[in-house]
Amino acid sequence: MKKYILTILTCILCLSVKAQTLLGAWENTKSTADGQQLKNVVIFSEGHQVSTWFNMDSGAFISANGGAWSINGNTVTETVEFDSETPSRVGSQVSFEIELSEHLLKIKGDDRVWTRIDDNDPGTLNGAWLMSGRKRNGEFQTRNVDQPRKTMKILSGTRFQWIAYNTDTKQFMATGGGNYTTINGKYQENIEFFSRDNSRVGASLQFDFETKDGDWHHSGFSSKGDPLYEVWSLRKQ
Repeated sequence: MKKYILTILTCILCLSVKAQTLLGAWENTKSTADGQQLKNVVIFSEGHQVSTWFNMDSGAFISANGGAWSINGNTVTETVEFDSETPSRVGSQVSFEIELSEHLLKIKGDDRVWTRIDDNDPGTLNGAWLMSGRKRNGEFQTRNVDQPRKTMKILSGTRFQWIAYNTDTKQFMATGGGNYTTINGKYQENIEFFSRDNSRVGASLQFDFETKDGDWHHSGFSSKGDPLYEVWSLRKQ
């Protein structure tokens, strides 16, 4: 009986800890004066995050910012790595207090409320990844992930987003994202926004994937129909 009670208490504690984590994806919506419906999706992976606004109907990209983050008590500190609207913020730090429950997230002093989309499940690729290699014309090319020019992909349990940017020049190049699944070695992206080309919104792309020595190998065809083979490595810093 004691063992049974201990098991229950342990499960409750695990659920409580998981419920209080920022890890996963969150969303907030708002209406503009002319009736447009806008969505903000925030993805928190281990150590890195991205926050993006886009039009819910057209998928038109509005803005994105993000970078490294940490939490101490109820205070979140972010180090900005990219900001499509205000590039001058790159390299700066911002701190704010949050109010966090199992399904809701608020910033102290802000009326907005974010609702949890997922808690890093069920997808198996949650994390912040940097493109570290790709095949071009049949030849494999490696990429130094420590360079300021980065292509990062952040995934929760159901959401994905890639971002191309340069921390030295503070340039934001492009981004795209939506929801994804990982089933039986198949990774499928369903595009909800794409900064360079709205016509790709609504497309679904399926790839073969596997992890080798901790890296994510990803092959198939791009949204343009070109053969694609990429390798992504988890961020270490």
